[in-house]
Amino acid sequence: MTTRSAPDRLLSVLGAFDHEHPALSLTDISRRAGLTLTTTHRLVAALTDWGALERDEAGVYHVGLRLWEIAALAPRGLALRQIALPYLEDLYEATHENVQLAVRDGGEVVYIEWLSARSAVGVHIRIGARWPLHATGVGLALLAHGDPGLQQEYCEGPLAAFTPHTITDPARLRRVLAEVRRTGVAVSSRQVTDDAVSVAAPVRGPGGAVTAAVSVVVPIAHAQVPVLVPAVRLAARGISRALGWRPEQQT
Repeated sequence: MTTRSAPDRLLSVLGAFDHEHPALSLTDISRRAGLTLTTTHRLVAALTDWGALERDEAGVYHVGLRLWEIAALAPRGLALRQIALPYLEDLYEATHENVQLAVRDGGEVVYIEWLSARSAVGVHIRIGARWPLHATGVGLALLAHGDPGLQQEYCEGPLAAFTPHTITDPARLRRVLAEVRRTGVAVSSRQVTDDAVSVAAPVRGPGGAVTAAVSVVVPIAHAQVPVLVPAVRLAARGISRALGWRPEQQT
């Protein structure tokens, strides 16, 4: 039996928390982390003293503000959100629909900002949520401009289906990615839910490489994709320029 290292055990405690499990008892953490209760108690105490975890009056643990302070230093996190927010707000005011900003983490897209109106179509999105790249507009925009090796590996892997319209055929996905590169926008229709369409565009960093993607998600019933495309492109271009990108640097 392989002995787990101290860092691995510590990270497994933090990894026990997710969007479905934001509050855990010591026993819950022990079970989800795969550690003994004694080891869990010691690690949780250390993390709580440091501020990575917080314990409420009921004895339940939550992620602490110290982790938020550290996470805010990530260049693809809070800093990117702050730069992008004015352009996301402009896109929201122009559409009054769901507006999203996302980055890629491996084979998944991670949402780092989301603006929505009460009347907007319902989406399975929250800040920090993850979805497979092929199933979302932002994911397709990021994958299309990713390394060719990443695209090859992703297309050869399993492509999860969420609706009958989700892309699950590798050849079709390759064609879609080529179209995204040609047009500069990604359109994802009814791939996550049957009632929504996403229009996304890539966001470029100072050197021209795609670092994020912005999208608007609208109801399929009155989606006017040709009208949305210029607005999404404008938002993506504005964020890119704010990040230091110039058109002549495009790769």
